[in-house]
Amino acid sequence: MLESLAQKCRIPTEKLVLVIETYGNTSSSSIPIALHTAHEAGRLKPGQLILLGGVGGGLTGGTALIRW
Repeated sequence: MLESLAQKCRIPTEKLVLVIETYGNTSSSSIPIALHTAHEAGRLKPGQLILLGGVGGGLTGGTALIRW
């Protein structure tokens, strides 16, 4: 699903941080885990814009654009 969405938004898939293969479905913890994973891998730089997005049960969802 994420790869398809990235393709439609013209975001290269190598810019995605996917953690479901490692941690499984972590629900509301997925975004903080992905941020930690990206930070530990050195993928986050000061001043970098980061787009966060989440979708939950009951058709809930949210997005945020943050500067690291």
